[in-house]
Amino acid sequence: MTHTKMKEKNTDKESIKEEEKIQEEHTEGKESETAADTMSEEAAEQDAKSSDMADEASEWKDKYLRLVAEFDNYRKRTLREKMDLIASGGEDVIKSLLAVMDDIDRALDAMTKSDDIEAIRQGIMLIHQKLLDTLHAKGVEEISAIGQELDTDLHEAVAKFPVTEEEKKGKVIDVVQKGYKLKDKVVRFAKVVVGE
Repeated sequence: MTHTKMKEKNTDKESIKEEEKIQEEHTEGKESETAADTMSEEAAEQDAKSSDMADEASEWKDKYLRLVAEFDNYRKRTLREKMDLIASGGEDVIKSLLAVMDDIDRALDAMTKSDDIEAIRQGIMLIHQKLLDTLHAKGVEEISAIGQELDTDLHEAVAKFPVTEEEKKGKVIDVVQKGYKLKDKVVRFAKVVVGE
């Protein structure tokens, strides 16, 4: 081989190396462009995700605030309805008792004009029965006590009295003040005397 051929071979090798180098740089450039494109796409995706998450958080916050306001309105409305119901329930009872009050007024007027004690007594008994009927219609019942065992859920013992009969011991022998229930709820305990 001659010196020129060797030079050409070396030049060919160098030019091949240079081409490879250029190709590598070109490939690296494309890879860096691809990497940059990928990174910008990822950043765009992250921005889109964070924007979506912020929108969703704002939406949930809005729903939460509306729900809290709605619940507060519901609570106020039900409280107002309960108060109205209590007021109107009392009104109903008062209206029914006004008829009894009218009868008492007539009885008082009749007592001043009449000396017939028996007629006045019958009138008072009729008024008493009317009052009891009105209370029964509203669900009020008298608590029975005399002759029954002392029941602390219904009776309040105010005194103990010694008794000679064995069957009266621990039982109610007298009622000092009547007790009443309103639909199975004790409104006033019966004040009783218990035998011992």
